[in-house]
Amino acid sequence: MSYPLAAPAPAPAAPPHTGGLLLLVDGTAGLLTVAAVGIALLLFLIIKVRLQPFVALLAVSIAVGLLAGLSVTELFGTVQRSDAVSTIESGMGGILGHVAIIIGLGTMLGAVLEVSGGAEVLASRLLALFGERRAPLAMGLTGLIFGIPVFFDVGIFVLAPIVYAAAKRSGRSILLYCLPLLAGLSMTHAFLPPHPGPVAAAGLLHVDLGWVILMGVVCGIPAVLAAWAYSAWIGHRLFVAVPQDMVEAAAEAKQAVLQEQRASGAEPREEPVPLGTVLAIIGTPLVLILAATFSSIAFDPSTGRSVVEFFGHPFVALTIALLLAYYLLGLRRGWSRKSLETVSTASLKPIGNILLVVGAGGVFGAVLKASGVAQALSDTFHDVGLPVIVLSYLISLVLRVAQGSATVAIVTTAGIVAPLLSEGHHSQAFVALVIMAVSAGSIFASHVNDGGFWMVAKYFGISERDTLRTWTVLESVLSLAGFAVAAVVSVFVS
Repeated sequence: MSYPLAAPAPAPAAPPHTGGLLLLVDGTAGLLTVAAVGIALLLFLIIKVRLQPFVALLAVSIAVGLLAGLSVTELFGTVQRSDAVSTIESGMGGILGHVAIIIGLGTMLGAVLEVSGGAEVLASRLLALFGERRAPLAMGLTGLIFGIPVFFDVGIFVLAPIVYAAAKRSGRSILLYCLPLLAGLSMTHAFLPPHPGPVAAAGLLHVDLGWVILMGVVCGIPAVLAAWAYSAWIGHRLFVAVPQDMVEAAAEAKQAVLQEQRASGAEPREEPVPLGTVLAIIGTPLVLILAATFSSIAFDPSTGRSVVEFFGHPFVALTIALLLAYYLLGLRRGWSRKSLETVSTASLKPIGNILLVVGAGGVFGAVLKASGVAQALSDTFHDVGLPVIVLSYLISLVLRVAQGSATVAIVTTAGIVAPLLSEGHHSQAFVALVIMAVSAGSIFASHVNDGGFWMVAKYFGISERDTLRTWTVLESVLSLAGFAVAAVVSVFVS
């Protein structure tokens, strides 16, 4: 089952040079030059000028459209015809109509799980289950499970105090505990919905989220196992002490959160949240979405199948999970309706930048298609002879290493490779694997131009040199392993 997006502006058979503001290019060579200049300009604006990625993507989209021959009317529409849909409007609206709802619902779900203490329950139960010797594995599983509904940075903020406590109690290097946790958080952030990267790529390439979830698990689990193996290896060879200043800061932050909860009426009960409740809420949307996907494949159209597909639509599945969290973690535990509203509203504030960047990526893809640049790129890449999944990974990897933002790398790469996928009759499973390759490339070699690099270094007291030796390599292991699995599996489903 697929959920079609608003169609982008139709791509003409040839670049529409007539009526353009600038007529600087002609033919495939000229369009390829425009593509190269556009990508170089994007990197320059983000890296050197330090322009906000949303503004940079929008500016580059306009520049590429004009240089490739699109007219002002085709780009922006016209004031004389209110019903005329411009390339920019269709690109922005087509992707955000799908992505914004999923990211918004997922963000609110993660916030309720965070504030209710679900992360602490999950970590403490796993630590008790696995024991002191296997505490690093417990931390890794905590990151893997709790990372599904929460953003990477939120996961670090919530779970870092538990890492401090486990490392301090054992007297061993904090790397043994934080790196498996980070691997779990990073894998879910890169490969699984409702996180922005895979959701944005699914929207841009028109793939059912059920297939993205399935292939995310297929590619992500081996990748995180490889990362855990590296974590154990480096953790035994490099000692990093628990940062005492961050321990104190975490305690103060936790106290401030508790005071804020009490002030808003969300007074937590003494007894912890049941672990089964946490797992059920996290797993509900994944199970419903996957059930709808398999139903559309295995069964003929019927009332029963329609019911399964209704409840398995991402919008409905995430809404159900959020309502369950409101009741089971909130109202039943003494929260007021006002406190639920406060927590939900506050959680939406940080995602505005993400949605704008994703929307600008949709604009970039629509401009590439409407101007003929995407088709020129497709023809050229086809002549190179590399499989589309390899090209997708390499393009995403280069963009990631150059400018640091995984989201920018994903949305830019998706716009570039979309024509390569539209030419062939590829299955949903294969396109989902291409999304895994794009996502894997977008996390390769996190270094000093990535905000995540500095967050890891400061939260866990790791020097810049050691962060490059540990976190940067960890991300590269995740990236390479995830891509390798995607490439191998793609041979059987293409």
